[in-house]
Amino acid sequence: MTARLHENCLICGSNLLQSLRRYHAIYLVQCGSCGFVFSQTIPSEKELVDLYSSYGRDDYLSPVTIKRFHEILDRLEKFRKTNRMIDVGCGIGYFLEAAKERGWDVYGTEYTDKAVAICRSKGIKMQQGKLNASNYEAASFDVLISIEVIEHINNPSEEVEHFSRIVRPGGAVYLTTPNFNSISRLLLREKWNVLSYPEHLCYYTPRTIQHLFSRHGFRKMKTETTGISISRIQSSVTHTPEQSVSPTSKDEALRKTLESNKLLMLLKSFVNKMLTIFGTGDSLKATFVKQ
Repeated sequence: MTARLHENCLICGSNLLQSLRRYHAIYLVQCGSCGFVFSQTIPSEKELVDLYSSYGRDDYLSPVTIKRFHEILDRLEKFRKTNRMIDVGCGIGYFLEAAKERGWDVYGTEYTDKAVAICRSKGIKMQQGKLNASNYEAASFDVLISIEVIEHINNPSEEVEHFSRIVRPGGAVYLTTPNFNSISRLLLREKWNVLSYPEHLCYYTPRTIQHLFSRHGFRKMKTETTGISISRIQSSVTHTPEQSVSPTSKDEALRKTLESNKLLMLLKSFVNKMLTIFGTGDSLKATFVKQ
């Protein structure tokens, strides 16, 4: 069967698509108008079912990650009015557990029966499948969370339009996604193991993520690009499957070392500021406000 292809940019609609020679194995093209990078090939339903049915649900939750969750939630407190928060692609609900502890009325979406059941057992109101704005009252959420999800979606304009419908004016979207302009990708090029079809279909930079959201009624509040994953670089070079967040990973050991030393935390903060200034950190983190 002939693969289906996107003929236009998924953000701006331009048909000026240029194949990225080094990344032809995962079908990447770049829009000649807005610069967005994405997979031109549209994965089949079978490819996606085969991929996501193999996802495990025994994710390691680091104490450092819990601390980061609460720092994010501290920054989102200013948006609390309706007291409703939704996490799109919430996994097994770790972030929403932290929000629920702080009194938020929490909602989530996920695909697999197991993930939905686990989240419901934690008191999270769940919808199974992709986000559908018609399942919720318009403008009813203060905050929408999207952590390492938007890169999996090959219809980002439709997705952010759903965000726009359910987030109230003055409410916020907080998201994270891999940064295509990261030092790691620039060094490793096609060996960077974030590049994975059909798991990851869209690759963002600070400029293209802002362009996507501005087209759907959001203004940028803050964008950062932080961190360099030692584990991911090593795994990309050696082709060994080391997770960046696991009890024994090099990244986790480094995170714990940094957290235990105030001077090292200051150094980390400085490095992240430099990575943000130059737009080259591994993780792209952004907060957008609905206008």
